[in-house]
Amino acid sequence: MRLKMFEKSCCNVIGMIHVPALPGTPGAVAGGMKLIMEKVEHEAQLFKKHNVHGVIIENMHDTPYCLEKDQGPETTACMSVLASKVRSILPRGIPVGVQVLAAANRSALAVALAANLQFVRVEGFVYSHVADEGWIDACAGPLLRYRHQISASHIAVFADIKKKHSAHAVTADVSIAETAAAAKFFKVDGVIVTGSATGKYGGQLNHIFFFYQGDPASPKDLADVQTAVQDDIPVLIGSGVTPENMAEYSSATGLIIGSYLKQDGKWQNDIDEDRLNKVMEEARKYC
Repeated sequence: MRLKMFEKSCCNVIGMIHVPALPGTPGAVAGGMKLIMEKVEHEAQLFKKHNVHGVIIENMHDTPYCLEKDQGPETTACMSVLASKVRSILPRGIPVGVQVLAAANRSALAVALAANLQFVRVEGFVYSHVADEGWIDACAGPLLRYRHQISASHIAVFADIKKKHSAHAVTADVSIAETAAAAKFFKVDGVIVTGSATGKYGGQLNHIFFFYQGDPASPKDLADVQTAVQDDIPVLIGSGVTPENMAEYSSATGLIIGSYLKQDGKWQNDIDEDRLNKVMEEARKYC
């Protein structure tokens, strides 16, 4: 049976909070947690004001990312504090989730439990792949056992399949529909379909690339995945959604939107309220 978490049956807008670089990372914010908290709180208030249907908090600015085994405890601690603040700002009816990069899925579950969140977004749930951080092992078995061990079975696991920013040559003979079916068999609570990247290389200045609006997911991939899971679990879109193409993805349970909501469509910029309002107006047309 489809998980009942969001306000609507489909086309729920899930806004991304890209947390400024955390302590311990190369780009760590000079003002420390105080300034980070102020920015996160401001964005949570904007999402509350515009009645988004869900929020994900993510340590997107912690580049270069490292795998969970190479992360210090400060990442989990900081994300727990920030996630707790977001959860306290948003009404209980708006689900809040967390993703900890890169593929720090156990850490994400720990954060979600500590902050009383409703879901986590994970990488590498089924079928291993290569990402820019290195080899990402499939983790469904260990992850769900860990969730049970910490008494967090009420926290939903939403998994990216054939994830963006990754090479899937080793599983080229496994379709995205087959991947979704495997994730469902391995007891995932929802799957996320993405394009190839968070943002296109929109331009180059002094050899520095700037990311713009993310690559759209394939509408055919969405349809194939929905057929594969037979409406038993939610299917979400994880990149490239705009008001102009939203109709193509309106049947998805949720639309995770980050880059488009930012000034000039660049994920690293501040939220543009006009863009946020435009997205919410369009989403109200569906379901």
